[in-house]
Amino acid sequence: MSGAGAPRAGGPLPVALLLPGQGSQHVRMAAGLYGHEPVFGAAMDDFFAAAGAEGEALRRDWLAEHPGTDIDHVTRSQPLLFAVGHALGRMVLGRGLRPAVLLGHSIGEMAAATLAGVFRPRDATDLVLDRVRRLAGAAPGGMVAVAASAAEVAPYLRGQVVVGAVNAPRQTVLAGPDKPLGETGRLLRAAGFVCRRVPSLSPFHSPVLEPACRGAAERFAAVERRMPSVPVRSAYTAAPLTRAEIGDPGFWARQPVAPVLFWPALDALLGSGDHLLVEVGPGQGLSAVARRHPAVRRGTSAVVSLLPARPGTPEADRAALDAALRRLEAAGHPAAGETVAAHPVAGETVAGETGRSGGPEHSLA
Repeated sequence: MSGAGAPRAGGPLPVALLLPGQGSQHVRMAAGLYGHEPVFGAAMDDFFAAAGAEGEALRRDWLAEHPGTDIDHVTRSQPLLFAVGHALGRMVLGRGLRPAVLLGHSIGEMAAATLAGVFRPRDATDLVLDRVRRLAGAAPGGMVAVAASAAEVAPYLRGQVVVGAVNAPRQTVLAGPDKPLGETGRLLRAAGFVCRRVPSLSPFHSPVLEPACRGAAERFAAVERRMPSVPVRSAYTAAPLTRAEIGDPGFWARQPVAPVLFWPALDALLGSGDHLLVEVGPGQGLSAVARRHPAVRRGTSAVVSLLPARPGTPEADRAALDAALRRLEAAGHPAAGETVAAHPVAGETVAGETGRSGGPEHSLA
């Protein structure tokens, strides 16, 4: 099987949605679908409305060629990555795609958990905005991707620089304050390693952010969390989210500090069986990593990206989506038309508020 491939004799490959995080953002990411894909647009509008006073500024900067606030700043990258990932997920679900599992990278895990019904979308928006307000006041820093294993980079780490993410066997992301991060980068380059700065103005997934996250657990404790209707594989544990983790406010509050184990999570997922991996977010960073996996390289698993690899025109966004939907159809998954069918109701409440008034809450919506 090459590319998305044809359906297997026993049926199509189960779908895993991959939701990217920090570093994938760019100006006008997925904006070409706004006003063109109704479900996507409605989900983005719901996010901006839920963001209250901050919503219009977020919308304005998202749609602008030259945003008033740098798209790499935590107050723009994080909420917009969450919103775009969640809205793209809503869009493909609205077309009839039914994933078997979701896997998010960094802030993508919040989007994945929201799609799966762990959080209500409005609650998730509040939690994400609370997170970015806290992180906006944290010590500055950054992230550097190195073409090396975590063990290889260990001797070169300086100051408060740590391994922030393991994206592939030889793709490690370092995080920390700018000065020691710069020194670490110089040492690695002098030793012959290829390094690239990750688009980030904050040292995500490093202890530098720990003081800023204090008190965040109380915010998570105050909202309802439910068991997901489909598994969410956590990039922080490389395993499916458990009842204990979903119910633990500290698990969610620590995510900006904890290292991301994307490759171990992906490897465990594909070790459990082959999947069609669908990247639901801007760029194709997770797709590029997934294509290195042995299961994809031998053709038993496959990768589909919804959006172009690089920023482009609105027409490029729409063309990439159309091509992706055709590949999903060819692989045996419904994706061509809108559906108004209700999604399954999420599992039972694990923790947080109960008994809210209002209409029924749906998972995968």
